Amino acid sequence: MKKQHDNQNRPGDSPQCVPVDFEFTHPTAFSICVAGTFNQWKPEAKAIRTSGRGRRLKQTGLTCGAKKYRLVMDVRWTPDPAARKSGPNPSGGSNSILRVAGSSGAPNFADADHSPLKT
Repeated sequence: MKKQHDNQNRPGDSPQCVPVDFEFTHPTAFSICVAGTFNQWKPEAKAIRTSGRGRRLKQTGLTCGAKKYRLVMDVRWTPDPAARKSGPNPSGGSNSILRVAGSSGAPNFADADHSPLKT
């Protein structure tokens, strides 16, 4: 995978992170993680904690721009069925796409509807 560089930043500047909430509901999943371009596709880096009744929530800081990601539910990789945008991946499947916009206010939500995940 190619490392993305933000050409607008000068050397020594760090890109601004924006808080993003990933929220999913799945009553039977033991574990749900998010893997994507923002964590080098390592699901263990973004485990989504349970907050009761199958509801899962993870807040993380992401830089602005388009981010590709997939959910990893009980070790099974799947695109987010509630994502508004998706695109093909090299494995023949599809990745969900999240657009992170700069904001000084409340956190962004993952670019998805908050409906239960399909099993």
